[in-house]
Amino acid sequence: MNATLRIAGESAELARRNLLYLKRTPSLLVSSLVEPVLLAMLIGYVFGGSLGGAVYREYLVAGLLSQTVAFTASFTAIGLSRDLQEGMVDRLRTLPISRVALLIARTTSDLSGCVASVSVTTVCGLVLGWRPHTGPADVVAGYLLLLLFAFAMSWIGAFVALVTPNVQVAASVGMIWLFPATFVSSAFVSPATLPGPLSAIAEWNPLSALANALRALYGNTAPRNFPAQHGWASAHPVSYAVACAVLLVAVFTTLSTWRYRTRTTR
Repeated sequence: MNATLRIAGESAELARRNLLYLKRTPSLLVSSLVEPVLLAMLIGYVFGGSLGGAVYREYLVAGLLSQTVAFTASFTAIGLSRDLQEGMVDRLRTLPISRVALLIARTTSDLSGCVASVSVTTVCGLVLGWRPHTGPADVVAGYLLLLLFAFAMSWIGAFVALVTPNVQVAASVGMIWLFPATFVSSAFVSPATLPGPLSAIAEWNPLSALANALRALYGNTAPRNFPAQHGWASAHPVSYAVACAVLLVAVFTTLSTWRYRTRTTR
């Protein structure tokens, strides 16, 4: 119990350090705040007219929120890789603190950037005409699910940082897999419209689960010209989304902790 409290205290102090760094260098948040605006305007107005107009724009917002949360992985990958490259981790290793505290601090403090991005995306959605059609409890549940997924994606980013040699590579690798992961999903189109195996991949993609869960919680339906999805994952989006997030946290917490120990013992 004492060890757990000690790790929690050390993690909180390191998270505070990360937030102070972010406060002093607000330019780090610029891309994560501007990108949701660009995507919302481009996809919502450039493609929205041909895909269902106002109904599609409501459908789109859950996908934009899912993509915003997914990009938390890149934010964490860059931040942790910078700490590794600039020697911050080596300095922390000289202190009598738990090694895992640094990872916990990074993944939790980076949720602040995600909250800012999600807030901007929500405002863009309101501008596009998006509105929740359910009660306050479902809306709050949707945002809590976004935070849970953001935490999971942050641990993926931590693992990326730990297996790449420098910030430049971490930034590249952190983005390379995100675009296919978000576009081969139900974020912007129905998986039923995708060819061959891509349809099955999109059906079970965790980001599809998140987007579908948000639509269920917010009461946003797909345009009439979108083919319906009939798989188990589509029929139980909230349960599947929670299961995916918990599994991702469990797997990448384990992998990141293992890789951090092996990398910092050299």
